[in-house]
Formats: sequence, C-alpha cells, structure tokens
Amino acid sequence: MNSYEKLFSEVKSCTLCAEHLPLGPRPVFRAHPDAKILVVGQAPGIRVHRSGLPFDDPSGDRLRKWMGIDKDIFYDRAKIAFLPMGFCYPGTGKSGDLPPRPECAKKWRTPLLATMQKLELTLVIGQYAQAYHLPEEKKKNLTDTVKSWKKYWPEILPLPHPSPRNTLWLKRNSWLESEIIPELQTAVKRILNLS
Repeated sequence: MNSYEKLFSEVKSCTLCAEHLPLGPRPVFRAHPDAKILVVGQAPGIRVHRSGLPFDDPSGDRLRKWMGIDKDIFYDRAKIAFLPMGFCYPGTGKSGDLPPRPECAKKWRTPLLATMQKLELTLVIGQYAQAYHLPEEKKKNLTDTVKSWKKYWPEILPLPHPSPRNTLWLKRNSWLESEIIPELQTAVKRILNLS
C-alpha cells in the first residue's frame, strides 16, 4: 500500500469526533496524487452522508454546471479531489446544517494536501472554506470575497455555496454567472485537457 493510500485509509476510518455526530462518522472525501483541481466545500449534507459521494445532491448539479463538466469527469479521482472542511455530516441546526466539525481540518488537512502536488486550481466554496484557505485575504463577507476573485485567480477561486438555498443570492449577484463562471469553465477545460 502506498503512503497516500495508507493515509486515505486512516482518514476513511476516522472516529475523532464521533460523539458529536448525530448519524455517526462517515468521512466523505476524494483525493488522488494526480488530481489537478481541488474542491473545498463545507461538510457533507445528509444526502451525501448516505451516498458517500461528494456533492451527490442538487448543489453538485449546480457545481458541475458551473464547471462545465459531467459526472464522469467530476468524479474522476485523478482529475478532481474533494476535501471539505469537515468530512462527516455535522447535523442540523435552526437554519440548516451545522458548521463543519473543526477536528478534521486540524488533524487531516495538511497531510492530505501534501499528497496532492499537481493541483492547479482550488475552488474554495462557502465561508468556512474561505476562512481556512484565505485567512489573511478574506473580505468582510462572502460576497466581497467572491467579488475579489481576480486577486486569488488563477490558483484559487472563491465561490458561494451552489446550494439551492443560495438561489436568491445568485439572482442578486448575477455577475457571478456572467463574469466568473465563463472563466472557471475555460480554466477547467484547459487544466483537464478537455476539448
């Protein structure tokens, strides 16, 4: 077993925050040393917890549309990796899912990222991912961070969460789909050598 396979196996069997998880641990992530694009979300929702597949929900449908790719490419480990800020479903609060558990990032993020040296683009989705990946650069709110996307481009692209719950935000901020999404699709095609 390669060192990265050993690490992935350890993460898959992690129970670090089991006592805080209403449905128990089921780490959901995908990584490979050859991955060129990294998708950093928040934490799996209940549907993703059940399937074990990142973005296996309406959010994933929208994210694939934004990237301009189909499911086969989206789930090709050697092309696209998924490392949410929390690997397990954290449960539900008053206004949606709870924040990602902090234990995952502290324990696993650095060693997992070290296995992926070929990354060319990181999609940093939502406030928790942006707080971690852009700690010095983050603006006062998510909207301002996403509006400042050119500051991080082409290595990092901050995005709002593609959840249907953000439909109103997307309508109010139509510049995302007219200005940023075409650039993202062009970059994804180039990075993954898609015709």
